[in-house]
Amino acid sequence: MAKKLKFAIVGCGRISKNHLEALTSGNLSSELVAVCDLIPEKAKEKSEKYKVPFYTDYHKMMESHPEIDVVNIATPTGMHARHVIDISRHGKNIIVEKPMALRVEDCDAMMKACADNKCRLFVVQQNRFNKAVQAARKALDSGRFGKQVLGTVRVRWKRTQKYYEQDNWHGTWALDGGVMSQQASHHLDLLQWFMGPIDTMQCISATTLLDIEVEDTAVATFRFKSGALGAFEATVASRPEDLEGSLNLLGENGSVILGGFAVNKIVYWKFENPLPEDEATIKEFSVDVPNVYGLGHTPYLNNVIEAITQNKPGLVEGSEGKKNIQILTALYESAATGGTVVYPGYPVKVSKLGK
Repeated sequence: MAKKLKFAIVGCGRISKNHLEALTSGNLSSELVAVCDLIPEKAKEKSEKYKVPFYTDYHKMMESHPEIDVVNIATPTGMHARHVIDISRHGKNIIVEKPMALRVEDCDAMMKACADNKCRLFVVQQNRFNKAVQAARKALDSGRFGKQVLGTVRVRWKRTQKYYEQDNWHGTWALDGGVMSQQASHHLDLLQWFMGPIDTMQCISATTLLDIEVEDTAVATFRFKSGALGAFEATVASRPEDLEGSLNLLGENGSVILGGFAVNKIVYWKFENPLPEDEATIKEFSVDVPNVYGLGHTPYLNNVIEAITQNKPGLVEGSEGKKNIQILTALYESAATGGTVVYPGYPVKVSKLGK
């Protein structure tokens, strides 16, 4: 049996549950060694549940556990850059939750720090590992869509004022960002992963129902370098409940719609040249999920473990995670100026509409 990699978690908030359950499920070649959070109560709760020591200082944790192979960072987004750079000095591989950072220059600094300290940096984009998404990607790679025509994503989720008030960093520009950078960053990642490089984009955003600094609703359009078009719709103002997290792919030879709360179900799957296995694919690759986070953390973490132990590329390493931040930077610039942004968006080049 392959050696188990030893993991530690920095940040014991809401999303840490997905990491901790996956790492201790017995389905991965992993062992949880320690947890860390600035708030002692949060760290202690996870410590007691998973029977590992807890820390409020990640440097002390690293010094106490030199056996750690990988550190998962699940702290507020605005802290990711500092935490990755700090922990990289210990020479350990790092997994950082999405979005990778809030600024492109922070992504560059994070990647440089990891390269300088000879450790690898991975970014969580677990929806790429959803079974329905994997089936659609296989169809794309095999050429079944032909020329791409249109790709769209929709995120219609519910987040209440209480959600934003449970932690003082939620809904702030400094540490969080709005629906585009948080809830919908996964879907933006899927859009560019399927549709390819972006030529131009345009975005408008609004804060409609929530008392927060950032946007709770946004829409955007894209023109891809392939000539295909794209559309993006995201909101956390869906009421009275979560509605969907979806991806639509239309090509000259076929169309696929992935729906559910977390891009987890095949709603439509038809091609000009059907295959015998198509009907089975629809049933086999549609999966029920307990919440909007889906079930992708386990296969995502398995991909990281294989990348490290077999010394091969991971599906979402630092440079791939940076693409998401470039897109977000451009969208926010467009929303702020009312302009069309020429990708890659950093530094952004804005042309005012109508000029």
